[in-house]
Amino acid sequence: MKVNKIMALQLMLSMTLVLGMASCSKKSSSSASRATGWDVNKINGTAQNVSNKKQQAGPGLVFVEGGTFTMGKVQDDVMHDWNNTPTQQHVQSFYMDETEVTNMMYLEYLEWLKKVFPPTEENYKHIYEGASPDTLVWRNRLGYNETMTNNYLRHPAYANYPVVGVNWIQAVEFSKWRTNRVNEALLEKRGYLKKGAKTSDVSAESNFNTDTYLLAPTSTFGGNEEIVLKEGKKVKRAKKGETAEEPKNVYAQRSSGILLPEYRLPTEAEWEYAAAADVGQREYNIYKGQKKYPWSGDYTRSAKRGTRGDQLANFKQGNGDYGGIAGWSDDGADITNEVKKYPANDFGLYDMAGNVAEWVADVYRPLIDNEGNDFNYFRGNQYAKNKIGKDGKIEIVTKENIKYDTLSNGKIVARNFPGDIAQVPVDEQETYLRQNFSTSDNINYRDGDKQSSKYYDFGASDAEVTPAEKAKQAMYNSPKHNVTTDSLGNMVRKYDKSSKRTTLINDNVRVYKGGSWRDRAYWLDPAQRRYFPQDMATDYIGFRCAMSRVGPKTERRKSPRN
Repeated sequence: MKVNKIMALQLMLSMTLVLGMASCSKKSSSSASRATGWDVNKINGTAQNVSNKKQQAGPGLVFVEGGTFTMGKVQDDVMHDWNNTPTQQHVQSFYMDETEVTNMMYLEYLEWLKKVFPPTEENYKHIYEGASPDTLVWRNRLGYNETMTNNYLRHPAYANYPVVGVNWIQAVEFSKWRTNRVNEALLEKRGYLKKGAKTSDVSAESNFNTDTYLLAPTSTFGGNEEIVLKEGKKVKRAKKGETAEEPKNVYAQRSSGILLPEYRLPTEAEWEYAAAADVGQREYNIYKGQKKYPWSGDYTRSAKRGTRGDQLANFKQGNGDYGGIAGWSDDGADITNEVKKYPANDFGLYDMAGNVAEWVADVYRPLIDNEGNDFNYFRGNQYAKNKIGKDGKIEIVTKENIKYDTLSNGKIVARNFPGDIAQVPVDEQETYLRQNFSTSDNINYRDGDKQSSKYYDFGASDAEVTPAEKAKQAMYNSPKHNVTTDSLGNMVRKYDKSSKRTTLINDNVRVYKGGSWRDRAYWLDPAQRRYFPQDMATDYIGFRCAMSRVGPKTERRKSPRN
């Protein structure tokens, strides 16, 4: 008996030893390349990030797991637009802002611009003004709204209300700024940027841009090596009597897994998918029914015992009824309302119906071309590349070569900021003999280009068509307002008064979604779509940001039900 116990103990010790050796062997070979067998952490003395890092959600974002859905499916079409043809689409996983961008968030952007690009300086005087929301959108010929005109953007009572008066171009620029500030903070946290530099050392000639850091880190913060550090927290400090360890990563790279993808406006497909949140109706691999609104059911009032009768979104309930009578539990708002005042949908997103309508990235067209693409559908691609200077290096924007655009309404906005990388359209170097794209501007692909119009002549060349004929053959005969500057620097506005225009659709109108405090319940359907000029703003359109997901589609194992 005693002998059996000793043999059993020896067997257990042997198994433990074998498992331990296997574990050590596995650990020691974890950095070995599956291609060559080399230790990739010692190639050229540079550490390689071989771990499968999971993307972290950026500030303010929630995860939206991608999937298939029926885009453009509405129950009503009272406007008879016929611009909602149901199509089956698949959206890749992404992140989206939990709420609409608020006045407080946008004011942070304005204050940064004012500090870094002082409006008092001639070179920068249009940057702050071009980014500022149009507060005059609140004015009404037959209504007294001066209180909102003067207070809505800056008064602390409206701090957590969605920002309005922002056009599509301004929303895109805010998203770019947000990308840079978030990545700047991440690099500082990891020791790649001097602590506190983002507030104490920032200026027009010395600031951070994500793309510039990745491609030309020595040009970031004006090339100041005291701010842009050549090592991160991975480098151990040398103890007394030891030799200091060589830096593993001179600068952070995409392979470091630190930097996040860009903040941007969501595509129309992403926004509609996230708003519909059909995942709440899912059982196994099918959707059980179709929802009319971002919440379950066909009604706008809550059926829950504690909140029964309350409106589930902020919208116009009838003529002259923006919030019910005083003292009644209705939508609780007459204009916009503070974010998170209404229940979130099944993705955890707030105000995907009502409060303010929201800009999306897409150029508007009456139909969605699902025959052209049914994966991550988006119309509006304009591909660009980094501009290379005469010295063979990428060209960084400075205060001398900053570009401004004059919009059709006369507003002047900055096309780029000092510290950015200058961009130019892609050319034959990138498009030659490609099957997936052939031009830089793809806005009119399969809808509005020459090949899709009745004037297309297969055998003719573009050289045979005069500019005047091209203008006549345009798919969308929209007004063409023009703003120029005379020899004295005065702005000359030329309003198109032609009586022959047949549409307001052109390449500069963008889709907006979701209904608003000014809209009836009809517009709360996630599939409803409207358009507005990208350089104009209103008191009922705001926006929220999105971010692409890198890595796996899901964050959890699939389950039969929710």
